[in-house]
Amino acid sequence: MVETAEKVEIEVKTLQSEERQTIVHCSCGEDYAYRVWPSTFLIEHGTGRRAKLITAYNISFAPQWTINDGRGFTLIFEGLSKGCSKFDLKEIIPQDGGFEVLGIPRNKMDVYNVNF
Repeated sequence: MVETAEKVEIEVKTLQSEERQTIVHCSCGEDYAYRVWPSTFLIEHGTGRRAKLITAYNISFAPQWTINDGRGFTLIFEGLSKGCSKFDLKEIIPQDGGFEVLGIPRNKMDVYNVNF
């Protein structure tokens, strides 16, 4: 019985860590069009750990473009590590002009608003 309880507790902790997400709502100013590359990450200060981009709303993935309608877009990333207190959003691409916001302080909700 003890082994079963321990196994269930481990499985619950694993599911909780896998289900965490970080949400970033983005505004993009006056740009005519924008797109996001899958090589966009949240990079934790201190450890350098990269939280991967899971999905995006109201923005196309490269090479397609989305016309700027003024509503902005939302990026959903993997959850940040529990010890993370500050991170950078970086789009790592083979050209100039990638999205980048540095030194974002962590909050309890893991929901952020950024402007590019």
